Amino acid sequence: MAVLNQFEQGLNRYLPTDILAKIAEIKIGIAGAGGLGSNCAQMLVRTGFRNFKIIDFDILDASNLNRQFYFMHQVGRSKVEALKDNLLLINPDINIEIIQGKFESDMAAGFFADCDAVVEAFDRPEYKKLIVETYINSGKLLVAASGLAGWGNSDDIVIRQIKENFYLVGDLTSAIGPDCPPLAPRVHIAAAKQADIILNYFLT
Repeated sequence: MAVLNQFEQGLNRYLPTDILAKIAEIKIGIAGAGGLGSNCAQMLVRTGFRNFKIIDFDILDASNLNRQFYFMHQVGRSKVEALKDNLLLINPDINIEIIQGKFESDMAAGFFADCDAVVEAFDRPEYKKLIVETYINSGKLLVAASGLAGWGNSDDIVIRQIKENFYLVGDLTSAIGPDCPPLAPRVHIAAAKQADIILNYFLT
């Protein structure tokens, strides 16, 4: 592993050098840079992961700021570009490949071929389904989420191991709607669980 920068020297207080070196070799693919993807990414960077590939087509709106890892001055920018800037503020030496675009079926199989793990962090069910169907038998770690809107009952957001390499986070019921808005506490809990699954998978 290269010489530790100041951030990594601080992290080295909690994680030994051999563990940091192991984490630094792993590449994470993140499909979606919204509430789940942006927060999962920042937690993985703070844990020492260095290599990322992130795709999202969306532009940051003020209505995203209540739960996503962005700031007011970034409203109107591409989410993936803004997220890259924010992640580099945590650790300036990470490698981030960003793609502003939609995740389409004709590109799905090869898109995360160079990644060790894939995080499903989309809002729309059809894209969630596409990611899972594409990577569930790929041999890569696949971490998806379903059911994290609203407030309260946060212990209902649980981790289900569906296959050896496929985990699903959420309560599987709470869809976003007028009486069930997307809010920071439950979104962050789900994103944190996605990040923790990845950390645990590669360290055990």
